[in-house]
Amino acid sequence: MTRSARDTGRDLVCEAGDGAELAVRDHGGAGTALLLLHGAGRTLMDWERVAPLLATGHRVLALDLRGHGRSGDGAVPWTFETAVEDVRAVLTACGIPRAVVVGHSLGGMVAVRCLEALADLVPAAVNLDGHGMGRPEQYAGLDPDRVRERLAEARQFAEEAGGRPFDAAALAGVIGYQTGMAAELGIPADVMEAGVRRSLAEAGDGRLFLRPGRRQAGEVQTAMAGLDLFGRYRNVSRPLLIARALRPNPPVPGVPSWFDDLMAAYTEGLRHDLAELARTQPHVTVAGVDATHAMVLERPVEIAELVATFAAGR
Repeated sequence: MTRSARDTGRDLVCEAGDGAELAVRDHGGAGTALLLLHGAGRTLMDWERVAPLLATGHRVLALDLRGHGRSGDGAVPWTFETAVEDVRAVLTACGIPRAVVVGHSLGGMVAVRCLEALADLVPAAVNLDGHGMGRPEQYAGLDPDRVRERLAEARQFAEEAGGRPFDAAALAGVIGYQTGMAAELGIPADVMEAGVRRSLAEAGDGRLFLRPGRRQAGEVQTAMAGLDLFGRYRNVSRPLLIARALRPNPPVPGVPSWFDDLMAAYTEGLRHDLAELARTQPHVTVAGVDATHAMVLERPVEIAELVATFAAGR
């Protein structure tokens, strides 16, 4: 349980059960409370263009997940169970008895777990394109054993990239790379740069890295790989909105050439499985968003309208 929430203007610092400090941004507003969660390697800055739109009709908070942004690493490994308890801690510390948890990517997966585990606090949840890498059987038209091998390679690539240190002199290049990718998607450069700067941490040898650090990045990957989302979807007993990106991500330099084909097969499998889920599960609503995985940054107005409509009266 959280024991305190320290006010620092719009930003709050809440204390989690293991003593980790959790950074929260208060966007104000009144009405049904919303707690916004970002994706892996991102920060609460991703919500800066969405949150003010939501705050016209809702009470809105955004959280840096532990190990990300300005939240602490904590004394325990990163797991979904820990993330759920962090959500409980923040809502309790901020005096919010009930909130719809809205998450993007990793945050969407946390939102699904909150819907299961926090029945007293979370009446509904939103998962914005938080599908992880799924199961090998979901990759349409591909041999599951081959997919399993490729997924292991992709996970290794992600773990090696997580928390990689770089010289301080290279910061401008890191920001330039991120803002360049953002420009391809129509995302303002200042929005992307603000997120990069909020993620910065010192490695202890004069170098910098983008949080989460290597250990915690590996723990996040392990947690996602071990989560059977569709198994949990089939047991949902309260309203859940799942959004799916309708456009593929642009190619990323350094990522193996086979990865795009792998993701295309996964996208087709997801489309089929989510359609079946919406047909058979009365508590689940599935929506498509004309955007890439970065939908929160690309389509703030559309995302705000989607979430506000779903959350109305919850």
